[in-house]
Amino acid sequence: MTDRDGRGLRKGLTSYGDAGFSLFLRKAFIKGMGYSDDALERPIVGIVDTASGYNACHANVPDLIEAVKRGVMLAGALPVPFPTISIHESFSHPTSMFLRNLMAMDTEEMIRAQPMDAVVLIGGCDKTVPAQLMGAASAGVPAIQLVTGPMLTGRHRSERVGACTDCRRFWARHRAGEVDATEIAEVNDRLVPGAGTCGVMGTASTMALTVEALGMMAPGGATAPAVSADRRRIAETTGQIAAQLATQPLLPSAIMTEKAFENALTVLLATGGSTNGIVHLAAIAGRCGLSLDLDAFDRIGRKVPVLVDLKPSGQNYMEDLHAAGGLVSILRELKPHLHLDCLTVTGRTLGEEMDAAPAGWQQDIVAPFDAPIYPEGGMAVVRGNLAPGGAIVKQSAATPSLLTHRGRAVVFSSIADMAERVDAPDLDVGPDDVLVLQNAGPIGAPGMPEAGYMPIPRKIAATGVKDMVRISDARMSGTASGTIVLHVTPESAAGGPLALVRTGDMIELDVPGRRLHLDVSDAELAERRLSFKPPVHEGADRGYKKLFLDTVLQADEGCDFDFLVPEKTGRVPKDR
Repeated sequence: MTDRDGRGLRKGLTSYGDAGFSLFLRKAFIKGMGYSDDALERPIVGIVDTASGYNACHANVPDLIEAVKRGVMLAGALPVPFPTISIHESFSHPTSMFLRNLMAMDTEEMIRAQPMDAVVLIGGCDKTVPAQLMGAASAGVPAIQLVTGPMLTGRHRSERVGACTDCRRFWARHRAGEVDATEIAEVNDRLVPGAGTCGVMGTASTMALTVEALGMMAPGGATAPAVSADRRRIAETTGQIAAQLATQPLLPSAIMTEKAFENALTVLLATGGSTNGIVHLAAIAGRCGLSLDLDAFDRIGRKVPVLVDLKPSGQNYMEDLHAAGGLVSILRELKPHLHLDCLTVTGRTLGEEMDAAPAGWQQDIVAPFDAPIYPEGGMAVVRGNLAPGGAIVKQSAATPSLLTHRGRAVVFSSIADMAERVDAPDLDVGPDDVLVLQNAGPIGAPGMPEAGYMPIPRKIAATGVKDMVRISDARMSGTASGTIVLHVTPESAAGGPLALVRTGDMIELDVPGRRLHLDVSDAELAERRLSFKPPVHEGADRGYKKLFLDTVLQADEGCDFDFLVPEKTGRVPKDR
């Protein structure tokens, strides 16, 4: 109960028509949990608890909450944990992306509804961190992100393995007949040896690094393994910073600026980060009133190469990046390309935090800028008559020889159609064909699942083929690799040109030229459009599914709900 302006326990009083009674009642009930008057006079730091029996990525959340509470109390504030929705990628039907906005709404409303002067957002698994930052940006309360951290690697026989690039690699080998049922069962026991997020440069690791670069995380907070003492110390520091934010407010809007988003996007490109990262950063920026300029993003990628040797673009794991110094080792190589004057949650600038970090040391995980892992940024934006709103290719994880390719389309009209036919012995497909998946976007699936990593048809995989050009309006896991064109905009279900592709059409992909072209005349496409019918979804007449389908935006706008996004006041990144 710190002052009369609605801080501490006085903040956001329940409406009974009598503010004094509202405070009296609130105090009576919270005292039932054993709090003293002294504790209740302190600034309040809310702590978002996303622990769940379904979420192994968040298995260490109880430990982190205790460490955060310790940091908050050492700084003289009162920590109060509270639960929100928890989303795990592998335990979300139909897909975690379908639920991200629901979690963002839950986070926003719980921050707004309950008294807190600052909030610690504990997330980790792919969609949880963007959901929390979207909610915090809209709630307008001082906030700091704490990620659960990456898992350690396991061992399969003599090989080091970790989720989830190795999950996909071994499963592809199993589909091709190279790994038998006994061995794939052994692998299944080794891929996730304990708590934490995927230990490669998947979406969870990507969001951790970009959020630290954005300034919304304690310095050094992105890479420490989930089960390490470092992770607990970072949690304690996070609590101390949150207590500082509670008394010296620094709102998310003061940190997540146009320049800060440009820093985050630069790190996204330099790390070979997940393609999901561009959708999530677009959504977070959208909550801050900023539009994402895909073409300007692509121009940064022409100048900023991939520097981090982590799977799927490289060979190593997040624990190796942590041992190499974490994000600051990357930032130092990127220094001329960053806005060093951006504020962070500490109240100091990004440049000041870089200067305060321990000096670097000899390591082989982060490459020098002039000797990169890949000569351009991890992602490229392609456009053309097949993707007038743009599409994304993770070029650093693709087969170089396929980045310029012309092939015959083999079309699947839906995820169900693909599942039914892709392994059929009589499927008319060859290794040089282009696999096309329709109706897998935000509306079409619904929820834009990670179905863009289309399986190589079994009869093709059995011949030793590891990659083919694949095109869809879906997403793919950041842990996946291959020559895969994703996020085609507008999507099929919205009437985009992807809906008009037919098996036998010729498609040209030219990633160096940033072009994606369907070799069909405008007249023929207009004729095909006359028979276009959007997909019909069962159960779409009520509840959250109706809300999602009626209001979800396209991938280039972050797949947020249109009614949650304020009027745009700027664009990121800006050309320099």
